[in-house]
Amino acid sequence: MSIHKFEAPDRAPRLDVLVATELDLSRNHAATLIANGHVLVDGRRERASYLARPGEIVQADVPPPAGREVLAEDIPLTIVFEDDDVLVVDKPAGMVVHPAPGNWTGTLVNALKGRGGPLSSASEEGREGIVHRLDKETSGLLLVAKSDRAHRVLGAALQARQIIRRYAALSWGHLTEDRITIEKPVARDPRDRKRMAIVSTGRPARTDLTRLARFDSGDLLRAHLFTGRTHQIRVHLASIGHPVVGDDTYGGGGGRKLVGLPPRRHFLHAAWLIFRHPVTGAMVDLRSPLPEELHRALVAAAGPDVPLADANPLEFFGFYNVDS
Repeated sequence: MSIHKFEAPDRAPRLDVLVATELDLSRNHAATLIANGHVLVDGRRERASYLARPGEIVQADVPPPAGREVLAEDIPLTIVFEDDDVLVVDKPAGMVVHPAPGNWTGTLVNALKGRGGPLSSASEEGREGIVHRLDKETSGLLLVAKSDRAHRVLGAALQARQIIRRYAALSWGHLTEDRITIEKPVARDPRDRKRMAIVSTGRPARTDLTRLARFDSGDLLRAHLFTGRTHQIRVHLASIGHPVVGDDTYGGGGGRKLVGLPPRRHFLHAAWLIFRHPVTGAMVDLRSPLPEELHRALVAAAGPDVPLADANPLEFFGFYNVDS
């Protein structure tokens, strides 16, 4: 059973919509939890149509899916940091982080279980150790807790925005300025549950964007996440008319052929992760180079006059220089 608590905001939507938005669930799933008594408002049961008052505490107990065993699988992983409490994976594009309908095997959690060794049990079954997520086709650094203590400390640090996550993104078209901040609430698209969207009743979301290079067809960006909503960078960039190149879901798929990206791959990579170790307190600074297919795409986007073929493109364009 996974327990979630949150405070009702001003002008909260009806309870099923609020729970679905906060927990990244479908509205039907949220309504079922409410009907079965798994959702309490200040300790009492309410109907799905209830409008929570500002400051009321909503508690949702989400049981694990019935009849699904998460199997240990022998799947190779690239581990860039590991000790008794924490490990960091450089996740490849195409790998789902945890089992869910349509992806019960081949996930990162299956692979972590296949390695053996401890994983935090602070999350619900099937999400053991997972502190934060990356989209299936987004590659890069992902933090995993091996102990419950580490998970609690890292989860609190994530909520307090003390874990620094910076992404390399290639956007379609050109930003109006070299530095912009997008603060728009994100939630499930009410017209298409497989997508996220900018929704007035969604969860607050902030992305800081810095343009590192301007090419004919698009911009190379450093995206700094202050919140971690599902598809946040992709939705935010699409909302200003500059979707991630190769992103079929949010309008950037047409740019894939121009830079030679493979099918279903978008140009978004979690390249830089900085966090304070949950036990020792030491700062951990980890960096991931662009995968080969993104390196080739950036060479194509930059054109023949930019000497990227034998260089580290992120270092070349100052990605790791926070003053750039």
